[in-house]
Amino acid sequence: MRTPQPHDLLRIPPQAALCHDMPAWVTTALHAAPWVVVRRAPNEPQRVPVGIRGPDRNQRYATSVRLDAIIQTLSPDDLLDRIDTLPCLPVTRALCVAAQILDRTGLRWGPGGSVGFSLATGVRVISSSSDLDLIVTAHHIPPRPLLAALQAGLRTLAVRADVQLALPAGGIALDELLSGADRILIRTTDGPVLKDIAALGA
Repeated sequence: MRTPQPHDLLRIPPQAALCHDMPAWVTTALHAAPWVVVRRAPNEPQRVPVGIRGPDRNQRYATSVRLDAIIQTLSPDDLLDRIDTLPCLPVTRALCVAAQILDRTGLRWGPGGSVGFSLATGVRVISSSSDLDLIVTAHHIPPRPLLAALQAGLRTLAVRADVQLALPAGGIALDELLSGADRILIRTTDGPVLKDIAALGA
């Protein structure tokens, strides 16, 4: 089994992530959909830091699970062949258009956030007001003209699209990378870090 990466969705036995001091909604959420998302945090031996999603937007719980408890791992790009399972909503239509734009770039990508969770679990957590979270996975920052064209294309969508570049160094928001700032925020396993953009080769 490959090492789980941030944004991966993991199917686990519901009890694998439970402990006595968790909010009551966590138990309900895990029994309804026994899936957790890998988050960026310091790793413990033989464990993976994860987040549990509740039915409300403000219900998120950080914990960790044992590596040997993982039943299935789905990365964002594993979810692309499930798009036709989504209900007909603005975010679904936006995802279909975004797929055409992103596929032309040759980048490895997939949906994250509520859309990714819905695709992985079959549980509907998207609505008519949902935004579109997209994860682009790369070993290094792609060429700036390519990213600028991607940003321009996604800005034509009918819903807001947030793109995060998932790099070995951490996660970088596409809009921040292209903002013209000399320093940008990178989400690392040790927390957010400001770095000079020149040092990133961008």
